[in-house]
Amino acid sequence: MPNDYPQMLKRLRLKVTPKRLAILDFLARTGTYVSPEEVRNNLQDHLGRIGLPTVYRNLDELASGGVISKIIHPNRQLYYYFCPNQNHHHHFICVSCHEVRDLQICALNGMEEEVNRQIGGRVVSHILQVNGLCGSCSKKEKNPDNLMTELQCR
Repeated sequence: MPNDYPQMLKRLRLKVTPKRLAILDFLARTGTYVSPEEVRNNLQDHLGRIGLPTVYRNLDELASGGVISKIIHPNRQLYYYFCPNQNHHHHFICVSCHEVRDLQICALNGMEEEVNRQIGGRVVSHILQVNGLCGSCSKKEKNPDNLMTELQCR
């Protein structure tokens, strides 16, 4: 394993199990965002029978610990992505080919000031996800407006 998955799990105070290791390995190898069903199908090929609730629970624990990212698709489905970049950043999500790219920009400072000014509160965490079409998919798509309508209706 190229990453130290057991150490990641221990830092989160999660038991190092074959299922968790297989989930992390599959997500890292995939390189795109995947659904819990895709994770389960892959695990069944390697580990045998595994229930979808077990997959969801493990994915949620790993996402809560910041080891993987939750991707909220415009079609309202939840996907997961293993991002090797552990520095603070955000993601551009291609809704067509499932590619995920790091964005090295964060507008938190302006947002924090606005929350403080308008609401009198303070920001304790944030997530920014930009959805769209990557360059390759954008060139292939004849009518990008239809794509967003189609995604929202699913």
